[in-house]
Amino acid sequence: MALLLVGVVLLALKWAEVGPVAQWGWGWVLAPFGLAAVWWWWADWSGYTQRKAVEKEEARKAARLAKARDRLKPPVSRR
Repeated sequence: MALLLVGVVLLALKWAEVGPVAQWGWGWVLAPFGLAAVWWWWADWSGYTQRKAVEKEEARKAARLAKARDRLKPPVSRR
């Protein structure tokens, strides 16, 4: 996502002809979009995306179980 943000910023700067980016070639300005595409391809190919989804689901499950266990504990009486 960061690569897309950088790409959009560079594209806007190039289009508006702001600063040194106006002098850069289009290849440098559009490179973050290509890098983002390569990153997404690699993440899907390597299973990184699926691993992160499973980790997130496991964390949600653990939090849900911890909350259920806390509700099952008897209240502590104070004297």
